[in-house]
Amino acid sequence: MKALLVVLTLIEIVLVAGVLVFYLVAIARSLRRTAVLLGKVAFGVRAIETQCGVIGPSVTTINERLTAVSAGLAALTGLAQGRAPNGRPAPVQSTGAHRVD
Repeated sequence: MKALLVVLTLIEIVLVAGVLVFYLVAIARSLRRTAVLLGKVAFGVRAIETQCGVIGPSVTTINERLTAVSAGLAALTGLAQGRAPNGRPAPVQSTGAHRVD
């Protein structure tokens, strides 16, 4: 009877160890796939960073030019208001286009 209990305990230990090995291998496989996918994502992010690197200087140039345009338009608005009767801006005439929101 005692020998049977020892054999059954050993079989149980082997089964538990086998199940643990199976799940640890499955987890390792999943982690390897995740590592590969994260590598691809990192590669893509670096590619996007490289492609978008020229945007920063271009935006600075555009902002500088828009500042100059804004200053010119402010001066032009002042001249237009000075020439309008009674110092008021002239009414804007409709072009027939309707605004749709």
